[in-house]
Amino acid sequence: MTRPHLLRQVTVIGCGLIGTSIALDLTRAGIAVRLTDRDPAAVAQAAARGAGTPLTLLDRAADLVVVAVPPSAVADTVYEAQARGLGRAFTDVAGTKGLIAEEAELRGCDLRGYVPGHPMAGRETSGPAAAEPGMFAGRPWILCPGPCVPPEAEAAVRELVRLCGAEPRTMSPEAHDEAVATVSHTPQLVAAALAAQLADTAPEVLALAGGGLRDTTRIAASDAGLWTDILGHNAEAVAARVDRVAADLALLAEELRNGGSTGSVTVGALLLRGNLGRAALTGATGSRNPGDAPSRARV
Repeated sequence: MTRPHLLRQVTVIGCGLIGTSIALDLTRAGIAVRLTDRDPAAVAQAAARGAGTPLTLLDRAADLVVVAVPPSAVADTVYEAQARGLGRAFTDVAGTKGLIAEEAELRGCDLRGYVPGHPMAGRETSGPAAAEPGMFAGRPWILCPGPCVPPEAEAAVRELVRLCGAEPRTMSPEAHDEAVATVSHTPQLVAAALAAQLADTAPEVLALAGGGLRDTTRIAASDAGLWTDILGHNAEAVAARVDRVAADLALLAEELRNGGSTGSVTVGALLLRGNLGRAALTGATGSRNPGDAPSRARV
């Protein structure tokens, strides 16, 4: 027997990649979705793709409001949506959590109805045209409910996760930010740093590149403005990990200048550590692509 939905109507604020992808999953599950964005063209494009209908002043309060905006805009957006009575429960999908939680409390958001979230899926392209139904299937979706959140609010957000085919994981905001600094934010910066070295390379040289270079720099195509926002919200954790990568590279450069080779201790040790790290990653994620939304365009 089909399980009844806890959600009948959901409002999505932010019709970018993630917001529109969520809306597409919900409409396919039979949920009435209302769409709003500061850019009317984004709403129109998302609606044209079947993600829902534009929000109007006549719409009743939704069972859940999904805030799909950049990290620096989350607290204000949640506050304004609550003040307007747009829904009974609220969540967001931003790639950071700790600073947003602090900002939401300072802004005066009602934290009892707000369950911060973060689906670990996405693409390096952005906007409603890049959205895809099924993007979250089988992927972790981190939830960071506070101690005062009522069971019905958390249940509504978990229903959202279920309808999108994702797997809910509960973490504290601090643990979340430490984790994504490792698996997403630092890789984003490393990919960008590598790709930046190619910007003034001659086309005839770049034409020699194989799949390895394209694979390691793919996420460098992500929205620079959005990523500046994300990294600024998780700066300390990311800086610590970037320092470790930079230290390894500095040691390698020194050894190579001093006549090292691929058989030398430092170079060989790093290559072996790379083998171990890759094996650990594939062991933890299986054969699927472990790509995640923070390593790609987020909203």
